Amino acid sequence: MNDACFGCNTCASADKPLESFIASLPMETSHHRVESQETHCGFGLQGVCCRLCANGPCRVTPDSPRGICGASADVMVTRNFLRAVAAGSGCYIHVVENTALNLLNTAKERGKFKGPGALERLCGLFGVTGKDEYEKAEKVASAVLADIYRPVYEKMELVEKLAYPPRFKKWTELGILPGGAIAEVYKGVVKCSTNLNSDPVDMLVNCLKLGISTGIYGLTLTNLLNDVLLGEPEIRPAPVGLRVIDPDYINIMITGHQHTMFVRLQEKLVESDAVARAKAAGAKGFKLVGCTCVGQDLQLRGVHYTDIFDGHAGNNYTSEAILATGGIDAVISEFNCTLPGIETVCDTLMITQICVDDVAKKANAEYIPFDFAGRERQADEIIDKVIASYRARRPRVELRLQKNHGCDNTITGVSEVSLKKFLGGSWKPLVDLIVSGEIKGVAGVVGCSSLVAGGHDVLTVNLVKELIARDIIILTAGCSSGGIENVGLMVPEAAELAGPKLRAVCRKLGIPPVLNFGPCLAIGRLEIVATELAETIGIDIPQLPLVLSAAQWLEEQALADGCFGLALGLPLHLGLPPFVSGSPLAVKILTEEMKNLTGGQVIINADAKESAGILEKIILEKRSALHI
Repeated sequence: MNDACFGCNTCASADKPLESFIASLPMETSHHRVESQETHCGFGLQGVCCRLCANGPCRVTPDSPRGICGASADVMVTRNFLRAVAAGSGCYIHVVENTALNLLNTAKERGKFKGPGALERLCGLFGVTGKDEYEKAEKVASAVLADIYRPVYEKMELVEKLAYPPRFKKWTELGILPGGAIAEVYKGVVKCSTNLNSDPVDMLVNCLKLGISTGIYGLTLTNLLNDVLLGEPEIRPAPVGLRVIDPDYINIMITGHQHTMFVRLQEKLVESDAVARAKAAGAKGFKLVGCTCVGQDLQLRGVHYTDIFDGHAGNNYTSEAILATGGIDAVISEFNCTLPGIETVCDTLMITQICVDDVAKKANAEYIPFDFAGRERQADEIIDKVIASYRARRPRVELRLQKNHGCDNTITGVSEVSLKKFLGGSWKPLVDLIVSGEIKGVAGVVGCSSLVAGGHDVLTVNLVKELIARDIIILTAGCSSGGIENVGLMVPEAAELAGPKLRAVCRKLGIPPVLNFGPCLAIGRLEIVATELAETIGIDIPQLPLVLSAAQWLEEQALADGCFGLALGLPLHLGLPPFVSGSPLAVKILTEEMKNLTGGQVIINADAKESAGILEKIILEKRSALHI
């Protein structure tokens, strides 16, 4: 293999060891392609381009303020935004649907539940009873499926059971309670099609409705159902970064969001016959290497999987580097964020690609559709292919392992349950710390990783550093967590970077100033924390000294997440605008008038220090309003 550097003009990364490694690679990655794509379409950035019909594509300019059909900039922008939110919501509903189906099938088969406590809590929320755990689980799963399959004109029943009552009341007053989640997605797509809705306000309100169904079902319930099947998170230290890759094992990198799709494979990889087959091929056994949100989810529950899970290596835009180490023998994908760019790296390094859900099908991956009833056979089939890949590639591929990348003692396993347990079974200790000013407020830094806004994780990491220096504790979820943890902000020693008051709290409790809740789905866990904090204090969620930032949002799913945050009434910071700046009306509603609707607002700022200042000011205003 040619060891020459492919090209050192890679984008910057907050993770400097990773940046250096990528710059040294003899193959192209997303980080190399940033420079060639630096010239962006000005019309697309503003959202004022429409290609919905054959008259176009039309572009709005000062000299041509309407498309041929008469659509204004406000219509084009909000229509494009609604279409994106609907697509993002559809992605999350796909995940909760499959998760509920897997819980239902496990219950019918009388399989194993690793989180019986989580099942009991869900039964309490849903008002479900049964003669045993299997009947209860079947009823819970069926209730979720029944709700998401409802028609658009039937309101989902579980929203009221799961939502904070003051928020439910507000959503009722605003008329944004969703019907069936799947039906809401298709209604949103229909509404923004050619020559249909041309009311910008109506389309933006529709986004809030999609945000609620996304948040309650795609986020919150996916986590809670996973807790039943996969085991609940427990706080513990764990290794992260490229260092987790052990070349003595046959390594499988997993990408996606649907952990329940490979549970049987995960179990089978540590059974004696599978380990014997790995040893016969020259390895010690098998290991799963975490990447993207499904890796974060495995890390979150890692206490249950120490025999198979090596650790979380990195986020979406670290995936190519993980493969480039040469230590990965196969990739199993089941959802995003599975970058198209991994295909060329896999081809170069002879890495077998297997896809178990065709929504994440790669052009050169073998598709083995997940079949619950046939999962035993499929697990054997996948193991055969992975062993064959290991035998074929390992003698021919150079290893570029990076044992100095990442950290060994990152704190993980944080959830709404494990954190409350850590605090002694009540949120009062955290509330007391906030009231006393020892913790100024809470910032949820969530969502994606991207290669813009300064480079790979640059704005996200710098914003986190600025916020903790101002005594604001951080709760994270999503690919952003992968970047934050790999630069060492989730180890207890990171307390030294915090402001004096937060530093003292972290030292006393032995925690970092940044708490990792795991995958982007865990934004739903942060909603539970916010709800229970508000309930403890006796206020509505918008009154909390709590802010959100999706500093480097990337995908349509992030826009659906953001709409959930706005529906909750929270301030939402974005590093870059979501292609709406071409509509003065959309900008005004999202950044100003939303405060009068739900209490939320969008804040756009690409500077870490300025953004932290804005968010700190909001927190101080909320503290003042609470007289603390």
